[in-house]
Amino acid sequence: MPCHRSVKIADKVIVGGGFPVSIQTMWKEPLDSSNLMEAVKRIDGLSKLGCDILRFAVPDISAAETLGVLAGLVPMPLVADIHFDWRLALRCLDFPISKIRVNPGNIGASWKVKEIVDKAQEKGVPLRIGVNAGSLPKDLALEAEKGGDEERARAIVEAAEREVRAFEKLGFENLIVSMKASDVPTTLAINRLFSSRHDYPLHLGVTEAGPLIAGIVRNTAALVPLLAEGIGDTIRVSLSDSMEAEVQAGREILSCAGIGRAGVNLVSCPRCARAGFDTHAFTAKWASRLYSLKKNATIAVMGCVVNGPGEGRHADLGITGAGEKVVIFRKGKIVRTIWPDEADTAFEEELEKLHE
Repeated sequence: MPCHRSVKIADKVIVGGGFPVSIQTMWKEPLDSSNLMEAVKRIDGLSKLGCDILRFAVPDISAAETLGVLAGLVPMPLVADIHFDWRLALRCLDFPISKIRVNPGNIGASWKVKEIVDKAQEKGVPLRIGVNAGSLPKDLALEAEKGGDEERARAIVEAAEREVRAFEKLGFENLIVSMKASDVPTTLAINRLFSSRHDYPLHLGVTEAGPLIAGIVRNTAALVPLLAEGIGDTIRVSLSDSMEAEVQAGREILSCAGIGRAGVNLVSCPRCARAGFDTHAFTAKWASRLYSLKKNATIAVMGCVVNGPGEGRHADLGITGAGEKVVIFRKGKIVRTIWPDEADTAFEEELEKLHE
């Protein structure tokens, strides 16, 4: 069924209820409490790339308090990822941390879960239930192991439903649900099944998806069909790579699903023996800057005159090699011919004109 519920995260992002699908990533290193301004700077960069929500692992009280301080320094909603120790969730709720990711199944006694729920209710902070295929309750893990794909999918959904019921029994429904597996068919099956039964907002992702290429392929194969079906309200593209790569991949996945947001469409040729311009180096240098622009525009980085103004004639702005020179073009029309060492400066000038 379509998701009719919505969850507000710190009055900044609304997940579900037909609102735009938000993009998340997860901080990949321990927070350094002595140099939080570096984290602030990097979070600002992630925001400009299109990141809406940022999650942090919270392994101990020190991490909870450091995250709490950071949450007061940045406008982006920060999320605490809690396992096992309910006191970490309680401490995080003393700060302007926007959401708590928790799994009641590994928190322990029901009174501990209730303490978290009561305080989250008091603070108006939503909770995300996170269920992973590799850490199911024993009875469901056995069912999944002995059965086929269908039984495995049902076991994962049942694990999520148990957690939902545990919160609902305590009168708490300010929830986002995620169920993750490391393979595409299971990811598709569990989210389709859950969404047919419930209208809680869904966080989508493929867990342990792998390095850059494998991870992007697996996430795209799983998330694009779901999003195209109207399933999923927030996504994280898990990669063994940088946070910035995860955010950029998330933007491209939303675009492939036909629900992309305003911003640059960056296209570039793969390069071949005809190339008179190093498209790889130029694209790598400019990608973050271009993805940070909020203007709808197609930017083409091409290697030669074959793939330049010709195949790139649809581009609002393009750059390519032409013998020993570099040319900059708009909608297929050459506007500048320059030497390679002038390429960055000239491209910057033409990019600025694009905003006029």
